[in-house]
Amino acid sequence: MIHMENSCDVVVIGGGPSGAATATLIAQQGYRVTLFERDHFPRFHIGESLIPFCYKTIRRLGMLDKMKSSHFTKKYGVQFINEHGKLSEPFRFEEYDPHERSQTWQVLRSEFDCMMLDNARDHGVVVHEGARVLDIERDGDRVVGVRVKCEGEETKTVRSRIVVDASGQSSLLIDRMNLREWDPDLKKAAIWSYFRGAKREPGKDEGGTIVIQTQGKKGWFWYIPLHDDVVSVGVVADFDYLFKGRDTKDPREIFYQEVERCPGVQPRIADSQAVDEFRVLKEYSYKAQKAAGDGWVLVGDAFGFLDPLYSSGVLLALVSAEMAADTIVEALGENDTSEERLRAWEPEFRKAMDRMRNLVRAFYDGLNFGQLVRKHPEKKHLITDILIGNLFKDEVDELWPIIEAMREEGLVTSM
Repeated sequence: MIHMENSCDVVVIGGGPSGAATATLIAQQGYRVTLFERDHFPRFHIGESLIPFCYKTIRRLGMLDKMKSSHFTKKYGVQFINEHGKLSEPFRFEEYDPHERSQTWQVLRSEFDCMMLDNARDHGVVVHEGARVLDIERDGDRVVGVRVKCEGEETKTVRSRIVVDASGQSSLLIDRMNLREWDPDLKKAAIWSYFRGAKREPGKDEGGTIVIQTQGKKGWFWYIPLHDDVVSVGVVADFDYLFKGRDTKDPREIFYQEVERCPGVQPRIADSQAVDEFRVLKEYSYKAQKAAGDGWVLVGDAFGFLDPLYSSGVLLALVSAEMAADTIVEALGENDTSEERLRAWEPEFRKAMDRMRNLVRAFYDGLNFGQLVRKHPEKKHLITDILIGNLFKDEVDELWPIIEAMREEGLVTSM
């Protein structure tokens, strides 16, 4: 039985990457941080591909050497396969971003998340696994703590100066405060599993992510090589297309129906075996109306989630954690935990998230990126910036009127 103190500086709800990172960065500055995680790690989670601009936060967390010595698959780039099965030339990060961060990783999240949570402990975060946060505590409109039930203990109230909700898509605060706004343009769903013995590209491209379009551009597959000869393979398409009007509701059968419509994925998994269940995620794109209030902050998926297309999930989790943690440390130092102070990081993060969303929407709208680059070769580096996760350059916004003009010319047609 682990007994807890009844007060601390910051309570963090959730031990995934955003929660562990936020907790670690605050604890590094000498504040008392208590983290409550509902599950016992390791536990399953999707979102396995890191992109280059995760590097800075990973280094700040003290995780870089641990990642370098890990058995995670090294990722040097991305490739695309069109609806006819034609493989593109490799998009290697180092050619556009010659930096150590250009080699990143494909991670098994159960292992990566354990590493992150253990790293939080190493930096002084008090971690409770198997701890269910039942509700938040308020003093008027201000959040002042949580009610939590740890295994083997009575329900307790833990007071804190700030509560950080990093509890993922099941976010406690976003639902308690009715803040969730679903994305009307990204009503997607995904079905995926894991395959042993699936084909890999040769040499340096062995660990690269592959994005594979289905015939008629109805959807696309992700193809992410992990260690131990396992590949994560998933199909993404409109929710209605995947789950309505079919002769089956079985995720496995739907998955293989889409494989039949995808010449790019067929030969890659032909000689492999599925080694896990077929999992489903439905209508997952949303954002909160605001990222913070008096005494509380949302980070990672608790604030919002876009789409798996460009592997932005872990990046946005880590970046939101870093930006929020820096703001929280300053707020604690100034003894100002007001909504205005705690939302200081939000505008820049929203801009970053919106830039990734714009490129995701352009893909689903049928934009031919090759055609865009041929028409505007001087803008190629801006697409590259988004793909590697460099989302804080205002210059990137020059892309959107160009894409809109192509849409008006009929060069962009919806999937």
